[in-house]
Amino acid sequence: MESENQHDSAKTLSEVEAEKSLAEPENTSPAVQEQPDPASTEESKDPNPEESKDAAPAKKKKKRNRKKPAKESAAPVVATVNRFQDNSHIRLLKNWNDNPNYMQTNPPSIPISQQFPNNNFPIGEICEYSGDNAYRATSEEKRELERLHSYDYEALRKGAEAHRQIRRWAQSVLKPGLDLHDFCEELENYSRVLLEGDGIEAGVGFPTGCSLNYVAAHFTPNPGDKVTLGYDDVCKVDFGTHVGGRIIDCAFTVAFNPKFDNLVHATQDATNEGVKHAGVDARFSEIGGAIQEALESYEIELDGRTYPIKAIRNLNGHSIGPFHIHGGKSVQIVKNNDQTKMEEGELYAIETFGSTGKGLVHDDLECSHYMIDFDLFGKPIPLRDNKARGLLRHIEKKYGTLPWSRRQLQRDGETKHILPLRNLVNAGIVVPYPPLCDVRGSYVSQMEHTFIIRPTCKEVLSRGDDF
Repeated sequence: MESENQHDSAKTLSEVEAEKSLAEPENTSPAVQEQPDPASTEESKDPNPEESKDAAPAKKKKKRNRKKPAKESAAPVVATVNRFQDNSHIRLLKNWNDNPNYMQTNPPSIPISQQFPNNNFPIGEICEYSGDNAYRATSEEKRELERLHSYDYEALRKGAEAHRQIRRWAQSVLKPGLDLHDFCEELENYSRVLLEGDGIEAGVGFPTGCSLNYVAAHFTPNPGDKVTLGYDDVCKVDFGTHVGGRIIDCAFTVAFNPKFDNLVHATQDATNEGVKHAGVDARFSEIGGAIQEALESYEIELDGRTYPIKAIRNLNGHSIGPFHIHGGKSVQIVKNNDQTKMEEGELYAIETFGSTGKGLVHDDLECSHYMIDFDLFGKPIPLRDNKARGLLRHIEKKYGTLPWSRRQLQRDGETKHILPLRNLVNAGIVVPYPPLCDVRGSYVSQMEHTFIIRPTCKEVLSRGDDF
């Protein structure tokens, strides 16, 4: 998710659960007791005590002959599948390589904790420090600091592996004609299943963004919206996972038409350049300058006209704090004079946006993203509307300070939330984040990775085979 202010006929999770249940053998464990048939139980109640002795043997025999089948096992089946996936239908996304240790169904249904019972989650891309920070790789003091923060690293790596497995599924179903509302709903449900949480403990880090064309960010379908993905669309898929508030923020661009290759390539190169320059003591000004230089070295020809690709100057990368998607520091993606330095232990999302338009976004369209004001969370807010107070209690309990959408409220059963939500916004406790748009008719691409500045190295947590 950015700072400042969708499948061909893939099976749904419920269908996979049903098929899996049918495929599992019956549980013949002696611990499963036979349950008496309700009909035979009713027949065994004899209203006439004088005839009970004669009737009893026949009824017992009938009961023995009406044995019910044992219950089916509810335990999930861990299925090893080929991890290889051909992504050639999406421009400039690499294929997923096979992994003999990969254990996941398609669509995904096996929690990450069952795949890695010892919490040995895959480590992200390791980037060694150099120059004055080269000593950190062998410093015992720095290694001890990492051992002290192992819990945070495990949570982040767990969320990152869930993100990789979910986006592998997403890339298999992202094809022209896809209903983006249903896509977002299904994707977020896999986050809940794989991370075994639906709220502040784990699961969805923020609403799934599927911004199209000139919309750069903060768009997800509202309840009832009918939006489909087209062959000539440029779609930014931006979604997050979290474990205990440790958020993984990662995004990629979906394009099918090869005419958009340079636009997509520009943000891929720029994001990788930004990640490369990031690290302990790296200055924001230097990172921004490197990003802009890489991104704006591209141009694109559309319908016979050549457009320079511009960095969107009012969209930034950002630090990430616990339960705080925008942790307070912003990493501009253009040249600047910010002398702020990155520090050891910080978590960042480097995201870049390239546009064929003005390179400047503004609020537009109907809002779908919201979040409680981080500084006002838990503080008493005078509200006269009982429905607004009830909605606020639900949001605080379910999402805390994590972002959420109207579509998620609808799923929670808050079907009549529009007026109470408006009251919460007017009171200042809830902040709206409308779609961010460049000029109509333009196209925007995005790429984003999350990394942590560990004491001994930089770890790009969200890196995968795809990008």
